[in-house]
Amino acid sequence: MSLFRRIFSSKSKSDQKSKERHTEDRSKYMPEINLPVDESFMINFKRNGGKFLYCDSDKEVLDSFDKILLENDWYEKDVCCFDMGLEHKFSGFNLNYIKKSPASFFFATCEYLIADSGAILISSNQLREKKLTELPDDFIILASTSQLVKSIGEGLKGIKEKNKNAIPSNITTIKNFEPQKEKDFLSYGSSSKNLYLLLLEDL
Repeated sequence: MSLFRRIFSSKSKSDQKSKERHTEDRSKYMPEINLPVDESFMINFKRNGGKFLYCDSDKEVLDSFDKILLENDWYEKDVCCFDMGLEHKFSGFNLNYIKKSPASFFFATCEYLIADSGAILISSNQLREKKLTELPDDFIILASTSQLVKSIGEGLKGIKEKNKNAIPSNITTIKNFEPQKEKDFLSYGSSSKNLYLLLLEDL
C-alpha cells in the first residue's frame, strides 16, 4: 500500500498530525534515513511549500481540480495550457484555454517528480520554449505516482529513454513553491510558483 493511500485512509486528523510532527522532527534533527520514494517526495515537496491533492481515480482528479478553481475564483478565466489532452479532459470547467500569458494560471503535466528534492521536473514537452518567468505565478500540475523517481539523475535518464529520437529541450525543475520567499537570498535565481499538484494513484 502506498504512503499516499495510507495517509488518506480513515485515520483521525490528530493521528495524522502526530505522525507528520514525528516525521518532520526526524527529518530536521535526526541522521538521514532511506525513506521510500513516495514518502521522501511528500516530505520534501511540502517542505518546499507545495500543495498536493492525492486522487484515487480520474473522478477524484476532476473533483479536486474543481475545488482548486473554486478556492481561487478561476472559473471563466484564461488558463495558459499547451496540452490538447488536458484541454479535452478538463473541457467541462468553462475555462478559456490560451497559449500565452498573462493568464490566471498555467496548467500542465510534468516529466517526473523528484523525491530527494521534492521538485517537479518539466521540459519543452510541457513548457514549449517558454521560460518559467514568462508563465503565470500559479501552476496546476497533473502527475501520477508512477512518475516518482529518487533523483534528478533518474529523471533525466528517463527523459532520454522516452525520447530517443528527439530529446526535449528546456528541461528544468520547479522547487520553490512559496512566492513570498522569492527575495530570500537562498532562492536567488530560482523562479517561485504557487503550485498545486494533482497526484493520481496509478500503481
